[in-house]
Order: sequence, then C-alpha cells, then structure tokens
Amino acid sequence: MAYWTLVQRYKLELCQGLIREMVLALRLAQTSHLHPERPATTMADPLATDRSPWAVFLIFLRLGLTSFGGPIAHLGYFRHEFVVRRLWLSERSYADLVALCQFLPGPASSQAGIALGLSRCGYAGAVAAWMGFTLPSAIALMLFAMGLSSFHDGVSAGALQGLKCVAVAVVAQAVWGMARSLCPDVPRITLMAGATCLVLLVPSAWGQLGAIALAGILGLWLFKPQPMPTDDSLPITIRRRTGLLWLMLLVALLIGLPVLVELFPSQTLAMVDRFFRVGSMVFGGGHVVLPLLQTQVVDPGWVSNDVFLAGYGAAQAVPGPLFTFAAFLGASMTQPPTGWLGGLVCLLAIFAPSFLLVMGALPFWEQLRHNLRMQAAMFGINAAVVGVLLAALYQPVWTSTIHTPLDFGMVLVALIALMFWKLPPWLVVAGSSVTGWLLSLVL
Repeated sequence: MAYWTLVQRYKLELCQGLIREMVLALRLAQTSHLHPERPATTMADPLATDRSPWAVFLIFLRLGLTSFGGPIAHLGYFRHEFVVRRLWLSERSYADLVALCQFLPGPASSQAGIALGLSRCGYAGAVAAWMGFTLPSAIALMLFAMGLSSFHDGVSAGALQGLKCVAVAVVAQAVWGMARSLCPDVPRITLMAGATCLVLLVPSAWGQLGAIALAGILGLWLFKPQPMPTDDSLPITIRRRTGLLWLMLLVALLIGLPVLVELFPSQTLAMVDRFFRVGSMVFGGGHVVLPLLQTQVVDPGWVSNDVFLAGYGAAQAVPGPLFTFAAFLGASMTQPPTGWLGGLVCLLAIFAPSFLLVMGALPFWEQLRHNLRMQAAMFGINAAVVGVLLAALYQPVWTSTIHTPLDFGMVLVALIALMFWKLPPWLVVAGSSVTGWLLSLVL
C-alpha cells in the first residue's frame, strides 16, 4: 500500500510541476517587457540544490520505483521530470538527447538518464542517475531468480508457463509497435523481412550482427534523408579528446575481453565478455536484447530456456530498464558466480558500454546528427532490428512456448490485454501466471 501511495504522490507532483511551469511562463511574459535585452524564454534554475550526486540519486531512485511501461514510457517520465518540472534543459535539447540515445546501441532510457546525470554534476552524477534508476528492478529480478532457483520444485509448472506466454505477447507487441514506426515504407519492410530470414538461416550472434551491418550498408544506397534543423544545439560538457578516449576504451574492451578469455579461461571473464558485447551491439532498445542474450546464455547451457523465458516474462512486471534482465540471468547461472555476485557481474557488464558510448559520443553528436549518410544507414539498421526481433519471436520464443491451443489462447489474451485493454504490464504478468497455475490444477 505504501508503494502505491508513493506512485500516486509522484503523479500529483508531476501535475504540480505542470502548474509551476505555467505560472513561471506567465511571470516571464509579464516581466519580459521590463528587460527587453533578455529573451523571454530565459529561465532560472528553480532547483539549484539538486546538483549533488546524492540528490540526483534520489530523484532517479523515485523514477526507478515508479517508471513502468518500457523505454518509451520512461522517456516520457524523464521529460515530465526534467523538462517540465525541474527545468534542467529545454524541450529541444531533450529531444536532441533522446535522438542521440536512440542512435546509439544500448538501452535508450538508461542512456538518457546517464547523460542527464552527467550534465548535472559530472561523472558522479552519471553513476548516481544510473544506480537510482536501475537498482530497484535489478534487485527485484535477482530476488526472483534466487527464489526460482531455491524453490524450483515448489513453483507450479503452470505458473511458469503463464510467464512464458507473457513473454510471447510482449515480444509480439514490441515487433508490431517497432514495425509501425521503423518500417513505414516498402524498402524498409523488405529489409526487415530479409533480416528475419537471414537470422533464421544463421541462428547465431553472427547472423544477427551480419543482418544489421548489411542493412546499414543497403540503407546508404536506398534512403535519402532530409537535413535536420541546426538551431538550439545540445550543450556538450565533455571535450572531444576525452570523448575519443572513452570510445577507444570501448573498442579496446571489445577486442581485448575475448583475448583475455582465451588466455585466462574463467567463467567470470566469459560472462563479462558476453554481456559487454551484447550491451555494445543491441540497437532498438530492451526487447531486442532477447535474441542476443538467448544465444549467449542458453546455447552454452548457463541458463535453461524455460528459466530464461520465465525471467523475461517477470521482467515485464517491474519498473525501470529492461536491461536489468541481465541481473536475473547472472543470478540464475548454473555455475559460479551465481546469486548476488553473478547478478552484479552481468548487470555491470551489460551497462558498461552505455556509459562509454554516452561519454564518448556526446562531444561528436552535433556533427553526427546532421550527417545524412549516417541517418540513411540508421534507417536500414532500424529496419533490420525489427527483423531480428521478429526472428526471435518465432525462434526461440514461439517454438519453445506454444505447444497447445490453450497456450495460444493465453498468449492471445495477454496480447489483447497489453495492446487494446491497455492494462499495466505488471497486472498482465501476474494475471497470466495465476491463470496458468489455476489451469494446471483443473486440467
């Protein structure tokens, strides 16, 4: 009850923030004639006290506890909190920041949070923002993983099947939504279909990355994007030389970690290598991480496919970024490190590229975002991302879950509940799990 009181209080504060913005705008309009040399849009920072890392952590912790609905919803929460309520940056600067995070591989909402914390109080602010937004869901999923491992025999097979059916519905919803926005024309629909076929024919991480790379090359030839407006540049707080060093560190880790695994065989190093690589190469947000992680942890036998899909379904019921699914996988490993330590290792490994990419790309973003060839390549890459996710919807999500007409019916009801009834994901997850358990008792 206290938790939902916190949620309602947060919604009330969002409304108060909107009212405060309207009052501030009226005051600026009334006083702008007294200072004609000062633009009417100039705004003082009304909350200058939130520039400490601790204050940033508390702000993002509240968001991490209440931000349900996936990355698009998270970016909406961020806009209300930091553009409308706290006035940290302008609407256009926030839109530019979101565009950068959509452009980079990795979790867009988490990267936006890292960038906001970085701009507020430097590197400590970036870490504080990430911890506040990420820890609630990561801790919840690690607890679920350890409970599943300790009481696996006591967990109903029907309840687990209900969680797996939710995973099918969630991925189907993601494919539909992404296809509508990222594949609006015949060339991009064709690239999506080609990427799907290639990934199914080459069922490995190389097939997925090859499909994305090939689509990017074809995008350079197929698409002619229009120039973007150049006003209201995104403020950059990192020098280009420093940004280049962060990008060089990212490349060094991508090359060096596999070498270290070969020279010093270790389960911990192998986990860091695989999760770091996934975090560096996932375009399109949290749901696209599913096929890459499946090949990285299920194929070598680190996590069973049933546990993988059950955890993916449970991840829909918690707030915060979907990439915290890595914490569940680390805590579910069949060989050490597992539990809390395994969850922490995988969590840090999959999010580390996000820090390096944001800090490395920010100094170059103003130039990159106006590069028409880069935009054309991204049109093709985004279409291929939808194709990769569509392939994952079929294999392994669909083939390992839908065995009977009853399974299909549960998926259909969950999908309708998410897409048309607009029920919150946590309620759909809980309802499907309970339904699966009840059906296992009567059938």
